[in-house]
Amino acid sequence: MSERTIINRHFNLDVYKRAFAVAMRIFELTKTFPMEERYSLTDQVRRSSKSVCANIAEAWRKRRYPANWVSKLSDSEAEAGETQTWIQFAIECGYLKREIGDELHGEYDAVIGMLVIMIRRPENWSV
Repeated sequence: MSERTIINRHFNLDVYKRAFAVAMRIFELTKTFPMEERYSLTDQVRRSSKSVCANIAEAWRKRRYPANWVSKLSDSEAEAGETQTWIQFAIECGYLKREIGDELHGEYDAVIGMLVIMIRRPENWSV
């Protein structure tokens, strides 16, 4: 008989932990972006990275309704993709080293993969 880990808060989800960690890394890295990017690229990449986490939290609270669960996780997946786009802009503009940008991009690939697995099986998460 295998033991299942009981997850009683969204903070305990591996996908949330991973998304939060990469969002915090982005926050720290963007402190070095040029001042003229403050209200454009810096704001956009910070906002979308935080939104990945916020949508996971919302999905968790709506998990008793499979359609809402899938919808909010899909929003989170979309925000992760948007964040990858902003990361690419930061690389091409010379604000992030390519190696760091590639690491961040890979982290979001992993987050997206985890979200897709959760989306495909909403019944595993319902209350």
